[in-house]
Amino acid sequence: MSVIDEIRRLADQWRGGEEEAAENRRLSDTTWKHLHELGILRGLQPARWGGGELDLAEHLTNVYEVARLAPSAGWVAGVVSSHPWQIALMADQAQQDFWSADAAKTTSSSYAPTGKAEVVDGGYRLSGRWSFSSGCDLCDGVILGANAGFVQAGDAKVPNFGSFLLTRDQYRIEDNWFTAGMRGTGSKDIVVDDAFVPGHRVLLSLKYEYNPDTPAPGQALNDGWLYRLPWAVMFNLVLVAPMLGAARGFLDAWTGETARRRLNWGGMVRDDPLTQLHLAEAEYAHEAAVMKMYDAVATITEAAKAGVFLAKPERARLRWNITRGCQEAGAAINHLYRISSGRTAYVDHPLHRLFQDVTTELGHAFLSSEAIGQYYGAGKLGASAPEVML
Repeated sequence: MSVIDEIRRLADQWRGGEEEAAENRRLSDTTWKHLHELGILRGLQPARWGGGELDLAEHLTNVYEVARLAPSAGWVAGVVSSHPWQIALMADQAQQDFWSADAAKTTSSSYAPTGKAEVVDGGYRLSGRWSFSSGCDLCDGVILGANAGFVQAGDAKVPNFGSFLLTRDQYRIEDNWFTAGMRGTGSKDIVVDDAFVPGHRVLLSLKYEYNPDTPAPGQALNDGWLYRLPWAVMFNLVLVAPMLGAARGFLDAWTGETARRRLNWGGMVRDDPLTQLHLAEAEYAHEAAVMKMYDAVATITEAAKAGVFLAKPERARLRWNITRGCQEAGAAINHLYRISSGRTAYVDHPLHRLFQDVTTELGHAFLSSEAIGQYYGAGKLGASAPEVML
């Protein structure tokens, strides 16, 4: 039986776990167990560490299907499963540090550089607060983003952004995740007080992402094509998949609810021509977004297999396509929700939390399309625009 078949077979348990997760503001232990047992959390981990080292399209399809049934579980699965891929790019000593005793250990993350990184002998000292660390209660470590001073990039000095791997004893979790949507993700704050992070547990994006002549340290041992994908595009995709999966779940639920609704003056809502057209338009927006997602996956996969370095204009195009696709799919769902029964205002209505979940996911900085669109459009015109992570 395939992973997809298993995901669907467990549909009732995913949905039940989502109810429990929303109440407890973190994934249920049963849901976390399913994600482990199905190999989803380790889908992108190197095979040398017992991971799946899956084709990215296959992995994202698994995440999409989980999110279709349980948005919080799908979101955490997408985020947390991307971290073994990034740890695989770090020096082998970092991998040994984290996985030698237990290769199934997981990390949460928070990449916005809201904390402080200070260069010291042998590494860095990290302090500060980072928000939105999905799944942090269940994980064994965290990857945090921070700027370690500035570096020269062309004619300008830009922040030297890095990803820092910390173990569970180096930070505390502040329980402040009280939200309308995605309650089950437990995306709480991470607080660090002067933690030392050795240099081998740090990846500097500008050094490795935009310089094809400087491979990441971990690529020497993890030399498969999967570990040559561009990080920002890949990380964007692991958010796009659960967002579109949750959107698919909303469309499924909306269609079922609307097919049973009666009109106040007699007859069924499903027979209303405008309602039929609204659903068709929403389906179009969603399908187009899914196609853009798989097109981006195919593009970066083919480039990685061929050893082709994707320059920033192409990365901008891919990220514009997938983020804009999510925004369009979200707008279509917003419209369907607006024309639904007024009973959707009740928090126990089947559509209420699904709508809140999709809306909350679209607030993630990596699903916002405006800055990427400006950068992409400026490049097409031969003009300049503020730098973004590509």
